[in-house]
Formats: sequence, C-alpha cells, structure tokens
Amino acid sequence: QVQLVESGGGLVQPGGSLRLSCAASGSIFSDYVMNWYRQAPGKQRELVAAITRLNSTDYAVSVKGRFTISRDNAKNTVYLQMNSLRPEDTAVYYCNAHVGILNYWGQGTQVTVSS
Repeated sequence: QVQLVESGGGLVQPGGSLRLSCAASGSIFSDYVMNWYRQAPGKQRELVAAITRLNSTDYAVSVKGRFTISRDNAKNTVYLQMNSLRPEDTAVYYCNAHVGILNYWGQGTQVTVSS
C-alpha cells in the first residue's frame, strides 16, 4: 500500500512557474514508476510526465521543454517543475505510483494559470 500526498498547486499568471511535490509513504518508493497526470474540466485525465526507477523520463508533447519531472528516493518524493505555464495547463494534477498491477493515486492539487 502506498499513500501519496500532493502539494504545491495554486494560481499563477501565464509565463509563471510552479513546483509540485508528491510525498509517498507506506512502501518501497524506489520500486515504483512515478507519474504526474492532469485532468481539466470536461476532459479526460492525461499523462503529463513519468519517471522510472532508473530516472528515465518521458513527457507529453504539450509540456516537453517546459516541465521537468524528478525524484528523490531518499525523501520518497517526486517533483514536477512547471515553467512557462499557459492557461491550457489549468487542471487538477494527480500523482500516481505504479508497479506491476499495483496502481496508487493522490488526491490531486489544483493548478490554475490565469491573469
């Protein structure tokens, strides 16, 4: 069992930056692929960024070059640094931990990009 708690969301102007954090507890964090998803109103949840046990990363085309995912296994935490934010990045952002058939979700944190 893994518990995930996101933080760092908020209101930011277009072009601004935010860093999301996801603290994990309850299992061996380093074994998990960690992902950030987001869901905008009226849209399906989409994968934003992923990082494997060996720190290989992948990004959605829409955020590549602007967002950076990283993990600190000593702190059981995964981060999402978001730069050059756009209004279309507005969504609830969810942390996800995945290994094998096991899949865990955080409660989500709201990110709003607006002037």
